[in-house]
Amino acid sequence: MKFLKTKFIAVIAVFSILLTGCSSPAQEVPKEEAPPTAEVSQDYPIKINHAFGETVIESKPQRVATISWGNQDVALALGIIPVGVSQANYGVLDDSGLLPWTLEGFKKLGEDTPGIFRDTDGLDYVAISDAQPDVILAAYSGITKEEYNLLSQIAPVVAYPSLPWQTFWRDQIIINATGMGMKAQGESLVHELEQLLEEKTNMYPQIEGKKAAFFYFNAADLGKFYIYLPSDPRVAYLADLGMEIPDSVKNLAKESDSFALEISAENIDLIEDVDIIITYGDDNLLQALKSHPLIGTLPAVKRDSVVIIEDGTPLAASGTPSALSIPATIDEYLSLMAEAADKVK
Repeated sequence: MKFLKTKFIAVIAVFSILLTGCSSPAQEVPKEEAPPTAEVSQDYPIKINHAFGETVIESKPQRVATISWGNQDVALALGIIPVGVSQANYGVLDDSGLLPWTLEGFKKLGEDTPGIFRDTDGLDYVAISDAQPDVILAAYSGITKEEYNLLSQIAPVVAYPSLPWQTFWRDQIIINATGMGMKAQGESLVHELEQLLEEKTNMYPQIEGKKAAFFYFNAADLGKFYIYLPSDPRVAYLADLGMEIPDSVKNLAKESDSFALEISAENIDLIEDVDIIITYGDDNLLQALKSHPLIGTLPAVKRDSVVIIEDGTPLAASGTPSALSIPATIDEYLSLMAEAADKVK
C-alpha cells in the first residue's frame, strides 16, 4: 500500500492516556527491608545539565518536592518523604490521588497524609511554593521552558535530559537521585531493580525475543491508531522484559522525535512483523480489532497474541515504569505477556 499523504503525524499530548499510560490492583512493594538510605559522601555544588540548561544545587536538599509522573517514587524508594507530589492523573481507583505503590511507599515511611499538588489541569505554583521545597524533581515530565522558569523561582528544578516524556526509568532514578544528593544510592537502586527484572523474566522464557509493540486504539474509531516509539518508557520497558522492538517500529521512529505516531489503518501492512500487541482497553476492543477489515488481518490479532490491559487501572499505569511500580506489578505484567507469547508460533 502507498502511504497516505499525511503518512505519520507526530503525536502531541492531547490526552493524558498517551503520556503516562498515562501522559500514555493495590499491591505492596515486595521487599520488606528498609530502603537504601545510607549516606554517601557528596561534593557540592551539584550541577545537572538538562533540556533547559543547567541546574545548580548548592547543598544537600532537606525538603524535596516532585511533579509529574513517577518522580515521587524515586524519593520514596530512597527513603525520602517528599513535602509535596503531583496528583496521579491516571490509574487511581480511590480518592487518595496516588497510585497504590506510591501510597504504600508513603505509609512504609510513616507518612499517612502526604502533601499532594492538585495539578492535573496545570501546575499549582502556589501549592508548590507553600511546600517550601529545596529542590523540585521533574526528570520524567513534560514541563515547558516557561514552566521551568516559573518553578525555578521557587527552588532548583531537576528537569528531563532532552525531550519531554522520554526519560527511561533508570535515568529517572539516577537524575532525581543526583538532585537529592543521593546519586550512589540511586545507582544501587537501579542495580536492585535490574536484578529483580532478571529474576522475574527468567521465569517466563517464552517471552524472550518476541517482537512486541505498544499501541493505543480507540474502538469507536479504528481508522487510525497510535503506536509508541522506542523513545517512550513503556516501549523500553518491554525490552527490559526480554522482548524485542520490531524493525517496523524502529523504522517508524525515524519519522519523528515524538514518543508516538498516529498511523492510518490503511497502512497496517507496515507493522505485520509484530508478534505481540500491547494496548489499553477491554474485551470489546479485542473483538473490534478482530472484526476490523484491515487491523483484523494482522497476524498478532488473528492468533490473539494481544495483551489487553484494562484501561484506567493501576496495572495500565505501571506500563510507564517507576522505581516503585516495577516491583509492585512485575508479576502480573509478565503473566499477561507470557499468555500472549504462548500463542506466537
